[in-house]
Amino acid sequence: MEKFKAFLKRKNIVFTARRYGIDALGAMAQGLFCSLLIGTIIRTLGQQLKLQFLVDIGTYAMAVSGPAMAVAIGHALQAPPMVLFSLAAVGWAANAEGGAGGPLAVLIIAIVAAEFGKAVSKETKVDILVTPAVTILIGVALAKLIAPPIGTAANAFGLMIDSATKLRPFWMGIAVSVLVGIALTLPISSAAICSVLGLTGLAGGAAVAGCCAQMVGFAVMSFRENRWGGLVSQGLGTSMLQMPNIVKNPRIWIAPILTSAITGPIATCIFRMQMNGAAINSGMGTCGLCGPIGVWTGWLSPSETAVERGASAINAGAFDWLGLILICIVLPAVICPLLNLVCRKLGWVKDGDLKLD
Repeated sequence: MEKFKAFLKRKNIVFTARRYGIDALGAMAQGLFCSLLIGTIIRTLGQQLKLQFLVDIGTYAMAVSGPAMAVAIGHALQAPPMVLFSLAAVGWAANAEGGAGGPLAVLIIAIVAAEFGKAVSKETKVDILVTPAVTILIGVALAKLIAPPIGTAANAFGLMIDSATKLRPFWMGIAVSVLVGIALTLPISSAAICSVLGLTGLAGGAAVAGCCAQMVGFAVMSFRENRWGGLVSQGLGTSMLQMPNIVKNPRIWIAPILTSAITGPIATCIFRMQMNGAAINSGMGTCGLCGPIGVWTGWLSPSETAVERGASAINAGAFDWLGLILICIVLPAVICPLLNLVCRKLGWVKDGDLKLD
């Protein structure tokens, strides 16, 4: 057993929730961002501007989402070059076999293939053959064997959330908005979670509302401590920057969470806001304005996952645009500081509690 532990340590194979549930998951979201998400935006712009070369560029970027996710995961696991490059084939196979639930299949299979590849890397004199062969054979074999059921299960769970939101828009609007918003601020990837579940439609709209409530809420309510730099870094970057402060004083999280509980059902019940773009947008909030952009691209050209669940392109009217602006920017910017003012009056939040290092 000691020899096995020493071997794992030498190969940098670490079985921890942080490495797989935070590092690998977060990296997968970055891979998706750099392929599917940006490709969707570019293609949609090309379609609207009638520029075929932009449509082609976006389509090519979207097509390599599987390899991009797998390579990103391998990088997070600190895989050596031969393993890292071999994961491109693994990612393509897992994403293709996983269907609508491809991202979850890629996450699981790329982790397994990467760790096996790391285990055999530089252990033989023919490493240039053995390492890529082991990585690809194990990864693609698993893709053929387990990716379809993994994809089916993930898609079914996402569909269940979407159906439940349609049936109970108020309560599910609160639940989805609050939970995804919390995940956005925690050191895990809400974007990857939404992508894994294929969270689109009305549930996707609630997720966008929750994420925007956290980002815009923290950015505006901490303005007097962090000024314009904090407004931009949290409002267009990530509310995760507040995690050290949340650990010190969890009560600073009350206002953003309550804000998401308010804007979520407003999105689902009043404006019926749907996010039918790439599912990753549901968990992005105002990071690079990806949440609102996802809603917009969903109006013009719904993603494959959204289409499978009955979505279709719409001509958005003034009411749709009003809802998007209110839910994503205006309401969080107004409600969250007011709720935080109450917390200050109660002595739960004090000057300096929201100050970023």
